[in-house]
Amino acid sequence: MSETILLPVVEDALAHYEIAHTILECLPELADTAAFCEHYHVAPDQAANTILVASRKVEPTRYAVCVVLGTTRLDVNQKVCALLEVKRASFADAETTLSRTGMLIGGVTAPGIAETPIYVDSAVMQQPAVVMGGGNRSSKLLLDPRELLKLPQVSVIEGLARPRE
Repeated sequence: MSETILLPVVEDALAHYEIAHTILECLPELADTAAFCEHYHVAPDQAANTILVASRKVEPTRYAVCVVLGTTRLDVNQKVCALLEVKRASFADAETTLSRTGMLIGGVTAPGIAETPIYVDSAVMQQPAVVMGGGNRSSKLLLDPRELLKLPQVSVIEGLARPRE
């Protein structure tokens, strides 16, 4: 592998919580799920997207990190709003995601995120292995999703996402 390195905060979290994983190299322009899956021959139901969600019209803003399969859609309007106890929420924009997580969209990953609840859709946990961001757009993590349960702020949520139509 070339000089593709995980973000230090991601590397530290993986080591601290003893999360078993494999690092996969990824061309930055192929980091988004559809492009990654097509180019690297990964089934979309093995891709775990990590998304930062922010409340709307609530001060201070409430955040959550959500992990869902590439074959599903995050239920922001009902499930995530209920979890955050707000009426409105939406995907955080790229600037907010970077400032809040230190990670670029297309590379956001649960390990390395602190002080924010992490909600993992129960369908993710049913997969034998998933590929998720490595904290940047040039690496991915391959891991058993049960490894995510080692992170202290992870909760598995039934129905966090719905199948795509």
